Amino acid sequence: MIHSNNEQAEIEGYEIVSRNEKVNITLYAKKINGLFMDFKINFKGRIYLKPFWISETNPTYAPQIIYKDINKDQNPELLIILTKGYGTGLLWEDVYVFETMNNRFNLSEEIVDNPLAIIHKNVKTKINAEKAEVIVGDKKCTVDITPLEIKLENIFDDISFGSIIDYEVRNNQLTVSVAGQISPASFAGSIIIVYEHRDKMYQAKSVEFIPYK
Repeated sequence: MIHSNNEQAEIEGYEIVSRNEKVNITLYAKKINGLFMDFKINFKGRIYLKPFWISETNPTYAPQIIYKDINKDQNPELLIILTKGYGTGLLWEDVYVFETMNNRFNLSEEIVDNPLAIIHKNVKTKINAEKAEVIVGDKKCTVDITPLEIKLENIFDDISFGSIIDYEVRNNQLTVSVAGQISPASFAGSIIIVYEHRDKMYQAKSVEFIPYK
């Protein structure tokens, strides 16, 4: 990629952390205290600043650039997915969505409803030594947890959500998978939320529980 002199000056001291050459979008950041911070987006030759974003630097969890029409307005949206934490049984991602038009994007981020708030409003759970129960609306799913051989003192009082929050775009729809944890080392399944653009924000179109086999 050839940079203009002005552009080169604007990205001096930054490193490329993600690139989508097909649509000419590059994400730059500075490595500060072991994290990527102070981001800049080169969107088709124009530089936009995102100084408050934070991401892990592990290449396995590199920032993702997605450029697809996810709200059916005939214009692709720009989505940036950043990993803000990871580890054994942990993955915390943030998603940022921007409207685009005429090779520019709106610097104001679209609001994406918090998946944990969606789960809090739509999901009920129960758990005991033999089974975990997840109720979403009028659908109830029961998972036999006895094969996991979890010690009774390690089983949570309730299913816990939030240790794994994993965003992606499937079939041109923003989705998030949120794992349901039943002990420090065991999971029963995931809540899958599919978003739709409604009332000027991304809200839950569907919420379902998928048990792990």
